[in-house]
Amino acid sequence: MGEMDTILFTIPAKPDYIGVVRLTISGIASRMGFSFDDIEDIKVAVSEAITNAVQHAYPKEDDKGQVQIKIRVFLDRIDIEVADNGQSFDINDTHKLNSLDPTKSFEQLTEGGLGLYLIDALMDNVSITSDTGVVVHMSKFLNKGEVGQNAGKIYSSQD
Repeated sequence: MGEMDTILFTIPAKPDYIGVVRLTISGIASRMGFSFDDIEDIKVAVSEAITNAVQHAYPKEDDKGQVQIKIRVFLDRIDIEVADNGQSFDINDTHKLNSLDPTKSFEQLTEGGLGLYLIDALMDNVSITSDTGVVVHMSKFLNKGEVGQNAGKIYSSQD
């Protein structure tokens, strides 16, 4: 389905601004008709992605770091990208998204991967790319019933 609106904004890579992003995304998702539970899932996932960028992408002495958020509104879903220009984690470790290491303590998981695991668990589609920084792309479908019916199938634009 075609894209309706795109919202772009850039925040300083500081924890103080995560709440602003949460409020904005909450308002957009609510306007789209997402359920309360889905809105909470979206807010937690986006918070985790931004927190990862804030905590890990930039050296502590770098107060000029920024995080870019791109929200694309479609008729059937919301797509959100959280991008930094730093180095928030090793892109080769992203295979750990779907499996937690049982040998690690909760504190170790929180430091290195639980945020990504949560994002993957809460959103319908998640991908991570790295070029000059790290981009976490996540999508949440508006009608979850349709997602369940089509799980594992390849989508076709001929429907």
